[in-house]
Amino acid sequence: MSATDKPHRDTIFLEQAEIISHESFEGDQYLLRLQAPECASHAQPGSFAHLQCSPQRPLRRPISIMRVSPQQGWVDFLYKRVGGGTSLLAERIVGESISIMGPIGNPFQIHAERPRPLLIGGGVGLPPMVFLAETLYQNSEIHPFVILGSEVPFPFKPQPSATIIPGIPADVIAGMPLLEDWGVANRLASLQGFPGCHQGFVTDLARHWLDSLDESMRSEVEVLACGPHPMLEAVAKLCQEYDLPCQVSLEEYMACGVGGCAGCVVEVATEAGPAMKRVCVDGPVFDARVVF
Repeated sequence: MSATDKPHRDTIFLEQAEIISHESFEGDQYLLRLQAPECASHAQPGSFAHLQCSPQRPLRRPISIMRVSPQQGWVDFLYKRVGGGTSLLAERIVGESISIMGPIGNPFQIHAERPRPLLIGGGVGLPPMVFLAETLYQNSEIHPFVILGSEVPFPFKPQPSATIIPGIPADVIAGMPLLEDWGVANRLASLQGFPGCHQGFVTDLARHWLDSLDESMRSEVEVLACGPHPMLEAVAKLCQEYDLPCQVSLEEYMACGVGGCAGCVVEVATEAGPAMKRVCVDGPVFDARVVF
């Protein structure tokens, strides 16, 4: 195989990134900003990076990218402390450096014929949706609607949204401040009774919105989602019901993160029959129809 046959050659960068800021939130959630110019310049919505959490743990952790500034060279990561690696990462302080490898993976694709994208993020699937929303809101031809769900407190203080969204119940008013600042229509969902949030699944809220659209408007919708596997499966079923295209970003345990170990393979449907694909470099974004 030649170098030109390897789409990821020369697109993944290894950097020693300085910690610019490191904030903690309820629910063992953390927002990490790293100075990583190469990653910031090349990342796209859906990309992730492989971080060495600590010199004590050589094995890296894959973490989705939430925001980047190519001009200033920083990259934001929102993560949850769940194990030994992320517990060590949570202890890192401003001024220290972290080895980062990225950006990795195929991003979400936006299609001009679908100018009304519905973005759905759940739990640790929030970051790619924020990255995608920030990219889309700068395009006056695209009108995204973002639904974010969490069963732990959101890593921000929800605020009443200033945007009226057709089909959304009047008491569902909570929004993400960052999205509100950008003027991106958004709502929050949870089963935990958080004020102003939809008391149910993200797919219930999506259904309210889809049912409010006429046939012409619905034909402009494409769904893009990231979150836990059960949520993605529910989103895929919803899209099948409404005959909507859907892209999903999968989350799998990874060792190498660059396609060498094949430890993150998933079965997908192809014209030739079932095949195994690596989430790290063949994904993490897939057409929902081939996964579910």
